[in-house]
Amino acid sequence: MNTRFLLPFLSLLGLLLCGCTGQKDPAPIDSRQEALAMVSEPAAAVILEAIASGTAQAVCDDAQIDYSHTEDGYVMARYTGSTDKRLKVLVKGPSTTYSYNLEPNLWVTFPLSDGNGSYQVGIYQNIVDAKYATVITADLSVELLDEFAPFLRPNQYVDYSRAPQTVAQGLRITSGLQDPLQKVSAVYDWVVTALTYDEEKAASVQSGYLPDLDQVLQSGKGICFDYAAVMTAMLRSQEIPCKLVVGYAGNIYHAWISVWTEDSGWVDGAIFFDGKVWHRMDPTFASSGQRSQETMDFIENGSYRVKYLY
Repeated sequence: MNTRFLLPFLSLLGLLLCGCTGQKDPAPIDSRQEALAMVSEPAAAVILEAIASGTAQAVCDDAQIDYSHTEDGYVMARYTGSTDKRLKVLVKGPSTTYSYNLEPNLWVTFPLSDGNGSYQVGIYQNIVDAKYATVITADLSVELLDEFAPFLRPNQYVDYSRAPQTVAQGLRITSGLQDPLQKVSAVYDWVVTALTYDEEKAASVQSGYLPDLDQVLQSGKGICFDYAAVMTAMLRSQEIPCKLVVGYAGNIYHAWISVWTEDSGWVDGAIFFDGKVWHRMDPTFASSGQRSQETMDFIENGSYRVKYLY
């Protein structure tokens, strides 16, 4: 395999997909160098925890926004007050606004998916119907260590720090492999054969659903959000940066995989390098369609339109 082609990526959002809908880090993490070093280093699980260090915060009586580690591609938020109202976090980047749910009293991590630039991060509390009041906001100027920084750590949608079984299974799947593309291929093959698409869950899943990675692994089934989250967790925990791309496959709201190469940089679309040529790679469609030729043709030639990056 040509090892010039490195660092495959995933993509996905924590909405309803496919109609299924403090302490400072001891040293900065150079994720590019770590990722390139993987070509010759053996596989090992690496949990790059997010930390609310408190060195840069916006604070009010009921909430905190910690932006001590924006160079590592994330911010954290916590609501400390007492409320039975719905809470939201908005991360407004240079080009895209991301909306998340927030549970009280827990630090939650959110990626800075838009890369370098100006952001506003806010916590909002529901007042009535679809109306929200501002609890606190923070304006940030972000300069990442590198473009991969937002896509290495656990976050609200891919919390692999709480999924030891998923991390361990990823290591077993890739045992003996060193090339990142071979690891992605092994994880992809395992996911599309081991998981079954959950039609019942797809029909009943509610807005705000977040995957429990180990539970998905144990049940052996899930919706496309689950498929992509499991793959992302397995790869990120081996320091292979993975994006979560959400958009449309044809007219279906969906998630798929994107790839970066040394030669081409970010390559748009859902693609996978098999060692010879690039193919579209869509774990949900490939699994639910049992890799039929018709399904694989759609994956290869389907119209994919990007909406969000995670």
